[in-house]
Amino acid sequence: MDMHIPAAVLEARHQPASTTQVHNGVEYRFSPQLTARFDTATRAMWSRWSAEPRPCFNPSLLSEIRSYYEFLAQSDGRIQCDGEDYPLEYVVLASGMPGVFQLGGDLDLFKQLIGGHDRAGLLRYGRACIDVLYRNYIAHELPAVTTISLVQGECLGGGFEAALSSDVIVAEKGSRFGFPEILFNLFPGMGAYSFLDRKVGQKKAEEIITSGKIYTAEEMLALGVVDAVAEDGQGEAEVNALIKRRARMRNGLAALAATRRRVHSITFEELLDVVQIWVDAALRINLRDLKLMQRLVSRQNVLGETEQVH
Repeated sequence: MDMHIPAAVLEARHQPASTTQVHNGVEYRFSPQLTARFDTATRAMWSRWSAEPRPCFNPSLLSEIRSYYEFLAQSDGRIQCDGEDYPLEYVVLASGMPGVFQLGGDLDLFKQLIGGHDRAGLLRYGRACIDVLYRNYIAHELPAVTTISLVQGECLGGGFEAALSSDVIVAEKGSRFGFPEILFNLFPGMGAYSFLDRKVGQKKAEEIITSGKIYTAEEMLALGVVDAVAEDGQGEAEVNALIKRRARMRNGLAALAATRRRVHSITFEELLDVVQIWVDAALRINLRDLKLMQRLVSRQNVLGETEQVH
């Protein structure tokens, strides 16, 4: 079996499949797995992913996110809606899957690639992951944009890395965060260390990554990883309230975020170097580790089935 990720799957299309005018905004459909909606009142673009068949970053979803991010970059920070031109001020990452923000990497694919000793396939997947994370981290090269992650539910592995790539993280109280990779003798290799090191320092970053612990939203708030916690079901309202509170300072705060990225910079080259370390480590894990990975694949499947019931 050819276990490489087809290059065509990872090519960006740069345009949504459909555009629909809605109340106070415009909705973009990039695929069944990814939609986005621009709200004219808050000047915020909300994306929501609904990965199939499991709530993970499968290669198709990565391609669709890349296409969406190219669309944002090509907008030059202006969105057309109902014949008017609006500034794009916020880009919000959120989930369309009830109870799950994202479970991260496609573990079933990892298992196949590792079993086939397919270094090129693992590297291709890892590079596709950091490509989309890095684009969000640099705010899509739009200087007036602030990025926000809204976490509602399980936020694990690569899903946690995705949340960390934003300037601001808002989480609902029932959300849970963690990196399960250490349980199958691996580590999160798509940005976790880089993002956490800049936020909480080396010692705490390594503790979070190596403990295998699942953290609550309030624990993440206390550590300085999460910026605001909302009651369950109130996450979107909290994001809108945050945008409103920041209105008078928006330009200054966006510039401050850009300054933070410069002073505590993370380069694409750094992320890629870590991915290569991750690939080499993945190819060294044994049969026992792969069996533990399969147990987490089964958990992804269960959560995916629960999401489909909703």
